[in-house]
Amino acid sequence: MNLSSASHQNTTQFRELFDAQRLQTSFVASTTAQERIAKLKKIQTFMMANRAGLEKALFADFRKPPAETELTEIYSTRNELTVAIQHLKRWMKPHPVPTPLGMLGTTAFVQYEPKGVTLIISPWNYPFYLTIKPLISAISAGNTAIIKPSELTPATSGFIRTMIKALFSEDEVAVVEGDATVAQNLLELPFDHIFFTGSTAVGKVVMTAAARNLTSVTLELGGKSPCIIDETADLYTAARRIAWGKWINTGQTCVAPDFILIQRSVKDQFVREVKNAVRAMYDADGKGIQSSDSYARIIDNRHFQRLQSLLEDAQQKGATVSMGGQTDPNDRFIEPTLLENVTTKMTVMQEEIFGPLLPVIPYDTREEVIRFLAGRAKPLVLYIFSRKESASQFWLNRTTAGNTVINDTVIHFAHTELPVGGVNQSGIGKSNGFYGFQEFSNAKGVVKRQFETLKYIYPPYSDKIKKIIEIIVKYI
Repeated sequence: MNLSSASHQNTTQFRELFDAQRLQTSFVASTTAQERIAKLKKIQTFMMANRAGLEKALFADFRKPPAETELTEIYSTRNELTVAIQHLKRWMKPHPVPTPLGMLGTTAFVQYEPKGVTLIISPWNYPFYLTIKPLISAISAGNTAIIKPSELTPATSGFIRTMIKALFSEDEVAVVEGDATVAQNLLELPFDHIFFTGSTAVGKVVMTAAARNLTSVTLELGGKSPCIIDETADLYTAARRIAWGKWINTGQTCVAPDFILIQRSVKDQFVREVKNAVRAMYDADGKGIQSSDSYARIIDNRHFQRLQSLLEDAQQKGATVSMGGQTDPNDRFIEPTLLENVTTKMTVMQEEIFGPLLPVIPYDTREEVIRFLAGRAKPLVLYIFSRKESASQFWLNRTTAGNTVINDTVIHFAHTELPVGGVNQSGIGKSNGFYGFQEFSNAKGVVKRQFETLKYIYPPYSDKIKKIIEIIVKYI
């Protein structure tokens, strides 16, 4: 359903689509593992056959390098599809659970059943992967789905619409395009589950709307993900892994390192290594990063101005630029930028950056870091760089985050055997592989009586029965 004109966006149309999918829920819920796998294979086939078109769409939206599209959009999606196709039969089978002594005479299992009509609201930064990944989970679990992709990436949204229209009927999977008003209208409907990926601020709006219908939610949000580097870290390797994780997609990645906390004694060497890494990645020919075909652009003028304001505010309040800092509004270009002498009074340390600015903050003691992080919202991910196992374990035990990565960045997001997601302000619920399947399912506990045991404690409560109950309470 292409509702790009605001005059045609109304709740009545969305209600009709919702009701059509509601009528289909029992049919879709009853599909076998093989039937669901066939749907996933159709997505896989279409995606792989139209890779060039997807690369062209993402380049049109924000000059995303085709190689990055291959890696972060196509490979990541294919990886998720492969895992679901391989394991869906096992996921759908009843999961037996042990029988406690008090449940003698019974057997029990958990059966995953679909939630029903689901809503997927996806972001613009990885517009294909972060749309199709939850759709894979929704289909695997046996749901219908309405997809609202981002209006900031119209070419990619158009590609998704074309794909879904070619593969599914609207009463099973549908795409609705439009701006925030469309999302608001959709959120008025009593969906059975909502999967939202985006900012914490909008996540609160989604959760508030869902609460009116007591709809369950998965919120993949963001926040300021710290990167801790201690004095034992391999700085050459750390700098390259951080540079890749930070400046892929021009820093427009929810799990990108948002700021560095580094032991003061190695800070200057780390900065030198980062400069070398950025030069090797984006300016190896010496023509300037702006001419690199490996560096994307800021998504739109509003986000460009927001990032430029963060940079200007930091400099006005005393921050120094030790690398980068060049901007071009006509090209929506911002260089990979390191900021030093940063304080918490600067806006760049108060808001999620979601761009190519990287503050570097030195520390002297571990206790400083613990106090600093304890006063902040729980991040989506925390990165640790250390060659000392005991140090990594210290940080792991004394910090909290949705996920933690040791001696690398962002790679956890594509790990299909891990639950990926935030905690509190950075998100609710998990995704990836089986954990995504769980999010779109109701884990229904089923108990089956095999032989009678409870009849011996039915009323009336004679002295004998009271004695039996007393023994149960004390010993079983």
